[in-house]
Amino acid sequence: MKKIVLMLATTLISSFAFADAKIGSPAPDFSVTDAQGKPQHLKDYKGKYVILEWYNKDCPYVRKHYDSKNMQKIQSEMTGKEVVWLTVISSAKGKQGYLAAADALANGTKEGSKANAILLDSSGAMGKAYGAKTTPHMFLIDPQGMVRYAGAIDNNDSSDPKTVETAQNYIVAATNSAMKGEKIAKETSKPYGCSVKY
Repeated sequence: MKKIVLMLATTLISSFAFADAKIGSPAPDFSVTDAQGKPQHLKDYKGKYVILEWYNKDCPYVRKHYDSKNMQKIQSEMTGKEVVWLTVISSAKGKQGYLAAADALANGTKEGSKANAILLDSSGAMGKAYGAKTTPHMFLIDPQGMVRYAGAIDNNDSSDPKTVETAQNYIVAATNSAMKGEKIAKETSKPYGCSVKY
């Protein structure tokens, strides 16, 4: 009996520890600190569209979008429409892409990031709650706190920056459709990039 209870408890912990943000379901709340030392919670943005972008400065797929200035362009476009853009770093300390607060802030400035905030998730709790698997991995949350898109940033999984111009950008299309009250044509896609370094 004790063995069965232990097995059930382990299964529950495992499924909770690495969940997935489901389309049409409430987005997992989070409690993390950003690079400026400010506490961040999803509930703080109730009534707004929120985009989550998983980031690793050393990932070639992230570099594709930042070195081409594609990510900064999209960030500017979305924040210009009063969409909240949160860049999330879930790399654990000692692993590729990890940044302490001061370094994350300096790196954001160097990148020319237009995100509203850079969230530090070195424990991996936020990333695992969303099921973030790659960098980049994108999520769109609507003003009611529901997940509306989850997956890749676009439809070209190459790390070549030259592919950005001709790629179909899923997160932009999903956000624009949602804000117009239209059905999102592509609600999910397979995320591509480097694995999140939990």
